[in-house]
Amino acid sequence: MSEQYVLDLHETDETQGAVVGGKGAHLGGLSRIEGVDVPGGFCVTTDAFRRVMKETPSIDGLLDELAHVSPEDREAIGTLSAQIRRTIEDVPVPGDVAAAITGALDRLGGQTACAVRSSATAEDLPTASFAGQQDTYLNVVGPAAVLRHVSRCWASLFTERAVTYRRRNGIDHRTVHMAVVVQRMVLPRAAGVLFTADPVSGHRKTATVDAGFGLGEALVSGLVNPDVFTVRDGTIVARTIAAKRRALYALPAGGTREVQVDPHRQEQPALTDAQVLELVRIGRRIEAYFGRPQDIEWCLADDGFQIVQSRPITTLFPVPDSGDQENHVYVSVGHGQMMTDPMKPLGLSMWRRTAMVPMHEAGGRLFVDVTPRLASPASRAGLLDLIGRGDPLTRDALETVLDRDDFVASLPDTSPGGPPPGAAPTPIETDPAIVTELIERSRRSVATLERDIRTKTGPALFDFLLEAFEEHKRVLGDPLSMQAIMAGMQATWWLNDKLLEWLGETNGADVLTLSAPGNITSEMGLALLDVADVIRPHTQVVAFLQGVRDDDAYLDQLAKLPGGTEVRDAIEDYLDRYGMRCVGEIDITRPRWRERPSALVPVLLDHARNFAPGAAERRFEEGRRRAQEKEEDVLTRLRALPDGEQKADETKRMVDRVRTFIGYREYPKYGVISRYFLYKQALLAEAERLVHAQVLRETEDAFYLTFQELHDAVRSHQVDEQLIQERKAAFQSYHALTPPRVLTSDGEALTGAYRRDDVPADALIGVAVSAGTVEGRARVVLDMAQADLEADDILVTPFTDPSWSPLFVGIAGLVTEVGGLMTHGAVVAREYGLPAVVGVEGATRLIRDGQRIRVHGTDGYVEILP
Repeated sequence: MSEQYVLDLHETDETQGAVVGGKGAHLGGLSRIEGVDVPGGFCVTTDAFRRVMKETPSIDGLLDELAHVSPEDREAIGTLSAQIRRTIEDVPVPGDVAAAITGALDRLGGQTACAVRSSATAEDLPTASFAGQQDTYLNVVGPAAVLRHVSRCWASLFTERAVTYRRRNGIDHRTVHMAVVVQRMVLPRAAGVLFTADPVSGHRKTATVDAGFGLGEALVSGLVNPDVFTVRDGTIVARTIAAKRRALYALPAGGTREVQVDPHRQEQPALTDAQVLELVRIGRRIEAYFGRPQDIEWCLADDGFQIVQSRPITTLFPVPDSGDQENHVYVSVGHGQMMTDPMKPLGLSMWRRTAMVPMHEAGGRLFVDVTPRLASPASRAGLLDLIGRGDPLTRDALETVLDRDDFVASLPDTSPGGPPPGAAPTPIETDPAIVTELIERSRRSVATLERDIRTKTGPALFDFLLEAFEEHKRVLGDPLSMQAIMAGMQATWWLNDKLLEWLGETNGADVLTLSAPGNITSEMGLALLDVADVIRPHTQVVAFLQGVRDDDAYLDQLAKLPGGTEVRDAIEDYLDRYGMRCVGEIDITRPRWRERPSALVPVLLDHARNFAPGAAERRFEEGRRRAQEKEEDVLTRLRALPDGEQKADETKRMVDRVRTFIGYREYPKYGVISRYFLYKQALLAEAERLVHAQVLRETEDAFYLTFQELHDAVRSHQVDEQLIQERKAAFQSYHALTPPRVLTSDGEALTGAYRRDDVPADALIGVAVSAGTVEGRARVVLDMAQADLEADDILVTPFTDPSWSPLFVGIAGLVTEVGGLMTHGAVVAREYGLPAVVGVEGATRLIRDGQRIRVHGTDGYVEILP
């Protein structure tokens, strides 16, 4: 196919990004929208760029060097990228390429002033906006100047910022090419940016217009503060008129100059109200055409608005598809499950199929629609109370939505069926035998699943799994199990409320629940201390493990070392009991410890270094002793009060109740994850068969299919390879999104606020979940496998699901960004007596690794110390 070096903008559209780059493709699409004016022009295609690169062989070596440079090595990136830019700019534009460009210029008007703008193939994608990473040149006049600036645009693919961005996001430099857009220059009276959705809150019905005098480059570069107009439902609801003292204008001979704005015009609005509303209407047309909110650059000339660029707003969190036009309020599942990372499609679909309530997907996360519960007066209070006890930020966010009287319509005297959330289930006796029976029921169910699933393959496996999911939900929704969980939670709440009222103690239940029996997650953490006891005496084993990184075959090599067989057996025994767990375990696609046992090595080495033999038993007994002493102290003090005997008797009953049931709070999740590992092993076996049949390229491609799609692939031996690749790219992009606690159908993301005035001014506020105050070195850990902790360290991390509990035995305190009073990390922290504050927004960003901090686990805040 012959190379085509120039395309008119009207010959392009958004499907041709590989030829004209992201900006060129979007401009081509814009030019096709009725009622949208785009300055005329043409694109110098990526064929021209490839031609120049091909004729400059020295660049290959420089690109090879660049590919091996760390994205954090700014000096090396700066040196190499500057060298590449100089090389490209020094290469003469090939004659036939130059002829094509000057021919297009002649058709535009040879001496017409132009804007020459870079348009990279990775630019302005739906999942990633590369705004400002390459160059734009305004008011370029004449063929020679245009050719010179086209070369500069090609070179701008290798600005330091663009190179660093690609390295950090895993984008190969050789896969990105540069086209150049050349357009007739607009000489505007005013210019600026229009966001068709609020870029901060995400509200899709709110548009924001930034406007200034002259060229828009003055706003983009920060030369002036813009006028800002906020528009909702066709009405300007807010405006800020800035003092625009300077502006940028085009010079007749080419180039631009900065000028002083006449004093009497400086505080005049750059646009009239009518012009603002007209611009927003144009923006809505553009948004509808591209199917997503847009960041639009515009100019106002004598003949009206000209659109010079439009790209997706990639920072907005997607909105779940409700299938209707009604208002909806969604609550994040990940914040309740202590796992806010994105999930792969198979993980999402499996969790939805086994969940007790309908869930909606957006941005690789799951949400529950709570609108019916909020709309019903009978259930609203119970829902807010239950959520508020766990996560005050989510409650505050919901109340913010409810304060807007028109968003959630009340349903008079009606409510969804069943008891409202937060209502007390039928009480049960304080009998440890109930917990024993529930655990045995769960074990029998898992054992039956393990026995029966072995014989199932092909389509029959999926039919079997659909039945297994029903059993899964039956066990999870067992009324007795729900009663036991609520009994422990309600006893905790009762003790906290009453001991505060009667004795002035905050979070009085915390010490009373130390070393509560039957907590499978706490036992898992202590059991790893026992494994460390086996490792510690064997110096050659310790040295060997220090060299283990991602080698998951290390267990087989242990037997060659003195004491290695004993160590291997201890680790294998641990994996038999807990190997189905991992970080982010609600996503079935995450590698389990049994699949990746090297994940446990850093924690085992820390434990072997930081603890003496027998630490697990000592810690448990110490916790039990402290809880007993606390109980005796509380009862003694209560008896000294008016009606003291009655208060002491009630409290004793609740202490017995909380210690009977609070440990069971963790077991249903253990049962769920045990079942998940069995599901996963069976599904992976099917994926491997599909690889052998050349239906899938690799086993893990199955993770990018839903359960039903994988079922279809097994039955038909056909799969949509392009869909898998699109899903992989989307999943990668979801990591850049921060999931909100609450999300509305208008796209507004709400995080909530604590609204407290009883903490120091600079303190980081959170939820008090485990009493005590501790000072220590903050260790900011984003990946459990990379943890390197000392005994007095304070762990600071985004979230802690049950798999993090082995770290808890080796630290002095805990701070997380996500969590609430009854989430897994909080329950385990209390049992270990670990001062903890959770729900600290931005903790891993605001606290630097190595800083000294003070955690106020009783009062719910963190201080950063000098």
